[in-house]
Amino acid sequence: MHSIQSTTGHSTRHFSRHFSRWSLGLLALSLAALSPSLQAQDKPPLKIVVGFPPGGSADILARMVADALREDFGTIVVDNKPGAGGRIALNAVKVAKPDGQTVIVLPSGPMVLFPHVYKKLDYDAVKDFTPVSQIARFQFGVVSGPASNVKNVAELVAKAKSDPGNASYGTPGAGTLPHFMGVLMEQSAGISLNHVPFQGGAPANNALLGGHIGYKFDVVSETAEMHRAGKVRIIAVTGSQRDPQVPEVPTLKESGINMDATAWFAMYGPAGLKGDALGRLEKAMMKIARDPAMKDKMLKLGYEPIGSNSVDLAAAQKADLNRWEKPIKATGVQLD
Repeated sequence: MHSIQSTTGHSTRHFSRHFSRWSLGLLALSLAALSPSLQAQDKPPLKIVVGFPPGGSADILARMVADALREDFGTIVVDNKPGAGGRIALNAVKVAKPDGQTVIVLPSGPMVLFPHVYKKLDYDAVKDFTPVSQIARFQFGVVSGPASNVKNVAELVAKAKSDPGNASYGTPGAGTLPHFMGVLMEQSAGISLNHVPFQGGAPANNALLGGHIGYKFDVVSETAEMHRAGKVRIIAVTGSQRDPQVPEVPTLKESGINMDATAWFAMYGPAGLKGDALGRLEKAMMKIARDPAMKDKMLKLGYEPIGSNSVDLAAAQKADLNRWEKPIKATGVQLD
């Protein structure tokens, strides 16, 4: 009996040692498989700053990006800092550590228009930030309202030349992208349009529907439903290709106007972001842009997914800074 107990104890110890080695091996394999998640948890949450209130287009897109990035980055916080057209948020990112844990998602206006519009801009759009990725591109529609009853660009041009005083277009305000879309079209078509600024997009839209202005320049996704309902007519789109939301609508180039202008959303970090921290963000943004579900969500919002690297975003920003300089200077608009 004694020998049996001794043998059993030895076997138990032997099994226990082998079981422990097997358990450790299994644990190592599990940790290796989970390592991206564990690495993400070791760092503070990735903060995505948004310079506009919750519910707007920039906020919606930022939250879509946040959801898609959680697989690689773990906890993500979307931090809304609205005000001053996005400048408050930009200044918060400007002073953040360049460690890859604070970025901003924003439309192109503050990075390509504001440097020409504001007399004393409290940031340098090129030197104070690191481009990460151009997320998506979107275009504007040239929208004709009930007062103008214009059905195509040729009619708009003819009317503007014969009666320039009544060729009015509304925008969310002076210095906004729709304002300069109108100016660029004036220069491209050789016409004069009367700019009528409003305090936001909704009042401009009401004025168009009420017949107080003839036209407006608006994001296609914001006007497509009214266009389909016959309340307004999108007579052209401003990009180089037709918009899938309104495929029957020609581009301005197709309509005889040599103009190609779009806007975009992008991700930036503070100046000095580089190396692995930048590369990790770039890689993740390019990955989500290729994801079919993410692409479908963007397309439904009227955005063309891009998912570029930092070099391509820097080039796009430089091109648009040059593109908008002339039309903005032509208006003489200078804001404090």
